[in-house]
Amino acid sequence: MAKELKDLTKRSENYSQWYNDLVVKADLAEQSAVRGCMVIKPYGYAIWEKMQRQLDEMFKETGHVNAYFPLLIPKSFLSREAEHVEGFAKECAVVTHYRLKNAEDGSGVVVDPAAKLEEELIIRPTSETIIWNTYKNWIQSYRDLPILCNQWANVFRWEMRTRLFLRTAEFLWQEGHTAHATREEAEEEAVRMLNVYADFAEKYMAVPVVKGVKSANERFAGALDTYTIEAMMQDGKALQSGTSHFLGQNFAKAFDVQFVNKENKLEYVWATSWGVSTRLMGALIMTHSDDNGLVLPPHLAPIQVVIVPIYKNDEQLKQIDAKVEGIVAKLKALGISVKYDNADNKRPGFKFADYELKGVPVRLVMGGRDLENNTMEVMRRDTLEKETITCDGIETYVQNLLEEIQANIYKKALDYRNSKITTVDTYDEFKEKIEEGGFILAHWDGTTETEEKIKEDTKATIRCIPFDSFVPDDKKPGKCMVTGKPSARRVIFARSY
Repeated sequence: MAKELKDLTKRSENYSQWYNDLVVKADLAEQSAVRGCMVIKPYGYAIWEKMQRQLDEMFKETGHVNAYFPLLIPKSFLSREAEHVEGFAKECAVVTHYRLKNAEDGSGVVVDPAAKLEEELIIRPTSETIIWNTYKNWIQSYRDLPILCNQWANVFRWEMRTRLFLRTAEFLWQEGHTAHATREEAEEEAVRMLNVYADFAEKYMAVPVVKGVKSANERFAGALDTYTIEAMMQDGKALQSGTSHFLGQNFAKAFDVQFVNKENKLEYVWATSWGVSTRLMGALIMTHSDDNGLVLPPHLAPIQVVIVPIYKNDEQLKQIDAKVEGIVAKLKALGISVKYDNADNKRPGFKFADYELKGVPVRLVMGGRDLENNTMEVMRRDTLEKETITCDGIETYVQNLLEEIQANIYKKALDYRNSKITTVDTYDEFKEKIEEGGFILAHWDGTTETEEKIKEDTKATIRCIPFDSFVPDDKKPGKCMVTGKPSARRVIFARSY
């Protein structure tokens, strides 16, 4: 077993440390010289690229186009929408000067006090303000609507407590910003994009999610409604994995974005915004991986199949090379990403452990006896099961196996998630069950005061008011578990990342 695996903390011993170890040892990311920021390493970035490519295709299928807006936002823009600035004020990084100069004592460079900006600039924590200031120039008539723009970018939110992928000061994401002529169109857009996120999470990440709407207390700053997908990690904690916001006319009014409607009257534009980030990498890792390392869904694995030769001498390696060359070509012809690792600087055992650690879904091995028998050993990463099969038609076998693995890891995650959904009726029972982790369905009286009390007492928050039912009668009215006041329906509580 490779040294990397020997040093990997077990989930049962310390889940948090296991996660941190795995991100670093699987070569996904590392801490940077800038506090709170990360370096995404090539293997980690390759996974993100596959996520990005698939999401981008899904956005374009729903009529969206990509654009790019400035990194720096004038401070005055953030003052236009009161809730928005209040929500992000404590996380903003501020640019005050535009020039450095050499220190007179020769000690290095210092900020030139003569180069102070007339107006400070904010490194974008999100782009609603700069985009709606721009949309004012683009929109005059109903004929200019809708605008369906998406931006792939980085943002900066000054986080004090950081964890690779899950919460970093700078992170990568996409942010969609759309403008509509009617409230109905905007609301439909917000829900449509939430469904795109849910489809991506389940079909590509193999992560089951709960779709729902956030409580008023948990809404995005400046939104009328925030829709969310919530995933459950293996430690029973929730992870908000994507959000879509119905912004109403708040930003249009803040930036005076009006249009002449079909009745020739001026009206404010209706808006949405929606986004997912590199936090999805954290969801992917924590939902599926095990004590041997990453378990990657085939639909997002940078390397779907690795082939490792075992040979006694150079002559035998040449024969295996020749045999494998045809197999690689057939796999690639089916659109399968495959790596043939015949490098002689690492032993086969090290390679096996390393590719397990990196979560490669399928490993094929060919040795001298396999060469004679026209066979290969196949190992699937999700179950670690091995079998020996003939090379004839192996490409079709592997293609089917990849889909089987994709379905299996989704089912495993779904079964676990469903086993950790509990219904409670009393606050004492809630306090007991929340210690066990998972999603708890409970009645709540709809007030921010009760929501804050529950958070203060238990560290649990309302993850969402779910669209779908998970247990019988969860949409029926009842009594709040804390106050006994009327409750419209059960909502989902959990501790979260």
